[in-house]
Amino acid sequence: MRTFSLAALGAFALAACSPAEKTGNAASGADTAAGSNAVKLLNVSYDVARDFYKEYNPLFIQAYQAKHNGAQIDVQQSHGGSSKQALSVANGLAADVVTMNQTSDIELLENKGLVKSDWTTRLPDNAVPFTSTTVFLVRKGNPKHIQDWSDLTKDGVQIVIANPKTTGNGRYAFLGAYGYGLKANNGDESKAQEFVAALLKNAPVFENGGRAATTTFSQRNIGDVLITFENEANHVSKKLTQDQFEIVYPSYTILSESPVAVVDSVVEKKGTQEAAKEYLEYLWSEPAQELAAKLYLRPRNADVLAKHKADFPDMETFSPNEKFGTWEEIMKKYFADGGLVDQLSPKK
Repeated sequence: MRTFSLAALGAFALAACSPAEKTGNAASGADTAAGSNAVKLLNVSYDVARDFYKEYNPLFIQAYQAKHNGAQIDVQQSHGGSSKQALSVANGLAADVVTMNQTSDIELLENKGLVKSDWTTRLPDNAVPFTSTTVFLVRKGNPKHIQDWSDLTKDGVQIVIANPKTTGNGRYAFLGAYGYGLKANNGDESKAQEFVAALLKNAPVFENGGRAATTTFSQRNIGDVLITFENEANHVSKKLTQDQFEIVYPSYTILSESPVAVVDSVVEKKGTQEAAKEYLEYLWSEPAQELAAKLYLRPRNADVLAKHKADFPDMETFSPNEKFGTWEEIMKKYFADGGLVDQLSPKK
């Protein structure tokens, strides 16, 4: 597990430069340049959120120090497949906060007694500071002429996708395809399943995380189309490798939400309740919402979203809960062992 530590500097040093990024053992809470007296927070997060929190943490540290008279605070990061991360916390990884990409991952921690049941009401927007959606990333010129979900079932099209069994990115991709299949077939479940099975047949492997899927597609040059979050597709095509890829916006796709929560059992033991609460609350601040927009996450702040309208095309989306039920029901039907992902995936 790769981790990142952002050491809070003193007030004068902060004015001169941003906190340094370090590699550290997030699970151990090892001392950093912030000093042993610093408040230490661990944010356990999903794979492709690393770019946002890498820039968010210095913003928060600066605001925290300004509010608390230069108090030292250290924020460490852990990233991986969303559900794997949730399981790590459930099994003892001492996260002060979790920032996931689907509600079920925090509900798991709630069911374990680690997160209190009122977590969605403690913050605005049901504790979802920004949203995204599922799109396609194709190679420059779109040589396979991918325009919509239906094109992903064609012979000779190779798809790169994160594992729907273990990652939020992959689950949203699977549900996005299934929702499209239902709409295209007037709600016929059997035909929707035939459609998704044909799509999965074109995915030779499932990657272990959204960023791993990105690496396979963009750096290893495997596949014709990457199914991923809108923010990840923009990050690759506009930040990492300009002029090599294009984004295709499907006609109908799934809305993805990124819920956040304090891990109550951990912060109560560590005495970090207030700092953890402030860390999450600051996600709704204007600087944080501007950062979200800059990194192609759709901000909740209407004014910020309007200012960046050109970066966020209008799309017809659907909520997974409105179409498929609660996340508990979704997980059981589609992603549990023997569920529809297993039934529809080709035997390898």
